[in-house]
Amino acid sequence: MSSLSFLQGKNMNNLSQKEQKKLVGQFAVDRLIEKKLIFSGMKIGLGTGSTAMPVVTRIAEKIADGTLKDIKVVPTSFQTLIACENYNMATYTLNSKVIDGTLDLAIDGADEISPKKHLIKGGGAAHVKEKIVEYNAKKLVIVADQSKLVDNLGTKFALPVEVIPDARIPVIKSLKKLGATCVLREGVRKCGPVITDNGNQIIDCTWQNPVDAASLEDSINDITGVVENGFFTKCNPIIFIAYSDGSVLEK
Repeated sequence: MSSLSFLQGKNMNNLSQKEQKKLVGQFAVDRLIEKKLIFSGMKIGLGTGSTAMPVVTRIAEKIADGTLKDIKVVPTSFQTLIACENYNMATYTLNSKVIDGTLDLAIDGADEISPKKHLIKGGGAAHVKEKIVEYNAKKLVIVADQSKLVDNLGTKFALPVEVIPDARIPVIKSLKKLGATCVLREGVRKCGPVITDNGNQIIDCTWQNPVDAASLEDSINDITGVVENGFFTKCNPIIFIAYSDGSVLEK
């Protein structure tokens, strides 16, 4: 494990989860600029969800005040794309010639973080594009509040598995053979299942006992009809964690 540094916030006690998310997003961007891990001219992937949005806002602020220039952004969802457009940020895809399939850095949140720095992502149903973007970035930074730290992945927060709709039942049968309890994710304020940005469905999986996330990431993806799953084990991210007392832990 990399060395840890503990940085105490000022006049910030008993922060809510929402306030922790805002704090860690702003702090991480400022810290990365200070360490010259974010600088002008970079190609940056920006994640999805309530913790990633403060990161988008902070980078937009740094572009507006002239601290950062010529930042090329690859968003990981419609949510992030719209936010970037609202901030007049230059957005691209990995296929754009100026991006050429590789990013300097990606920043995102996570739903669970293990002691091994393995992740579950996809609570916002964007994990397929998140993984494509983040596995093609030279460095990955994860920002989260303290509730995301867990001893084991997949026993509490469900692992999302994106599936081709026609393969739903056979995929569920295969997932059950791997010990998973499976639930088709239903839409909110919409009748029927969640439909992802890619036009697919989500099977949420939990396990009664701790699992080997690294092994399951590959085993699940070997199932015919699976597009991608929300285990992220093939990277070694820099992680920023915000706490309710206003402190931020970097590791």
